[in-house]
Amino acid sequence: MEFEQFSKSLKTLSNRVEQLTENITTEEATKTSLIMPFFQVLGYDIFNPLEFSPEFTADVGIKKGEKVDYAVLEDGCPLILVEAKSITERLNKHDSQLFRYFGTTSAKIGILTNGNEYRFYTDLDEPNKMDSTPFFSFHLTELKDGQATEIFKFHKINFDLNNISKAASDLKYLGFIKEFLTIQLNDPSEEFVKFVITEIYEGSKTKTVIDKFTPVVKRGFRQFISEQVNSKLTAALNSSVTSSKEEESVVHVEDEQQIVTTEEEIEAFATTKLILKNTIDLERIFYRDNKSYFNIIIDNNIRRWILRLYVNNTRKFIILNDEEKTEIEIVSVTDIFNYKEKIIPIAERFI
Repeated sequence: MEFEQFSKSLKTLSNRVEQLTENITTEEATKTSLIMPFFQVLGYDIFNPLEFSPEFTADVGIKKGEKVDYAVLEDGCPLILVEAKSITERLNKHDSQLFRYFGTTSAKIGILTNGNEYRFYTDLDEPNKMDSTPFFSFHLTELKDGQATEIFKFHKINFDLNNISKAASDLKYLGFIKEFLTIQLNDPSEEFVKFVITEIYEGSKTKTVIDKFTPVVKRGFRQFISEQVNSKLTAALNSSVTSSKEEESVVHVEDEQQIVTTEEEIEAFATTKLILKNTIDLERIFYRDNKSYFNIIIDNNIRRWILRLYVNNTRKFIILNDEEKTEIEIVSVTDIFNYKEKIIPIAERFI
């Protein structure tokens, strides 16, 4: 299944959740109307108990016959355990039940859901013991940029436990970072204000000084984000028409509305800049996004490209602008850092 079709199906399901929520009052209705369709969108045969088993037995200690609502199976072994609750219930107090089941099976992914909110758990902190916090969570009716891409990794055609386990840590701590920054954006703490002004204010950081700088830091934070967004939009507009004598003899016009620069791509850009911070003036490093790949370039010149990031339905890889045009498979865009010894010489050619 192409990602575009998956994204459309996810949007249709999101609309369904919005339309049906007020008319669903029980757990069984939630399962039938919302949860099972979600796993159907993920490509699983929800009517085949050898693949999607309802009431899967997960014995816990001396309690025999304990059952988890659903289990996604492969060759009879559970890959994913799913604990379902009614759409009318909040999930905050229900992870303990899934926690008990997790350690009794071979499953490495646990999902707690009420049909709208989904929380994904694994065992990052301690092997075979479910973490107390999810590594990934979302609401179908409030999907954010990039979340559909992460959900697509759990589609039957893409599911790779090793890759998901490697990416889970990044997702978990990325979530913590975004949550922390959101809090500081709206209500910066004294510690955060003190951290920021340490680089710009030489005097003593007293309570009075911190109180004085708090609204300034808050305003500066918001203006910085606004400027970054405006810069990104300007770059997208300026790069809507690109030409390269090296690659094509005609001007290729991109449909701007079809190009979405993702969080992963921005993270790849930031990682590359970090690699090159001691090699080249960072203001000379730019990016160009298009429908096929994400290009990181020098001097905003498409012919001076350093690397290209490709993210498609089945794989993620980069191509380096060296003599061999080396192609490298990656799991996470932060893996780019592992190839700094190959990337730095490329940039040095354009200095």
